[in-house]
Amino acid sequence: MKISVKALLLIKTIIHLSAFGTIFYLYYLIDLDLLGADPVKEMIHFLGKTALNFLLLTLLVTPLAKGLKQPLLMRTRRLLGLYCFAWACLHLTVFLWLELNWQLAFFIDEVIKRPYLTLGAGAWLILLLLAITSVNVLKKKMKKAWFTLHRFVYWAVLFAVIHYYWSVKSGLIEPTIYLLICLLLLAQRKDYFKSLLFKSRSKIRK
Repeated sequence: MKISVKALLLIKTIIHLSAFGTIFYLYYLIDLDLLGADPVKEMIHFLGKTALNFLLLTLLVTPLAKGLKQPLLMRTRRLLGLYCFAWACLHLTVFLWLELNWQLAFFIDEVIKRPYLTLGAGAWLILLLLAITSVNVLKKKMKKAWFTLHRFVYWAVLFAVIHYYWSVKSGLIEPTIYLLICLLLLAQRKDYFKSLLFKSRSKIRK
């Protein structure tokens, strides 16, 4: 049985509510001082993990829609992706504001020196490009280039998961679970990575 347009609207409403509910939950934790001994660090991790959750959900949509034969589910990808970018921006903003006190020169220096920050910045830049080009007008103008660009989301999720894994100094169980989920979702796109490998080999031979 195919889901209806009304059911799709309900799913999108749930996505909106979950996003705003998470914001209120974070406010609740901050207001009651429940973020532990280092609240700034916990806030940064909370925002980063929320962005990563939305990114993983975005990648889950395609295999889920194909497996369940529910093409209308594909219409939730943009919404999930935009929320992912919003959370990633909050993650970056809080880091710059509360951790670095807006020292942009120092931030750039750290991004260059520290691999986990380099990957995080790379993931954010990819998400920025995807968010900018998510409007239908640009999608039509870019044509095939749009699909090529938006497949970079696979690299964004890989960068983001490794960024998370390397940023955690202790308690690696959760980051490892995220990494395994990421690899499982990317395995669904093995044809894309095979094509990249084939193109690379062809260029080397030439």
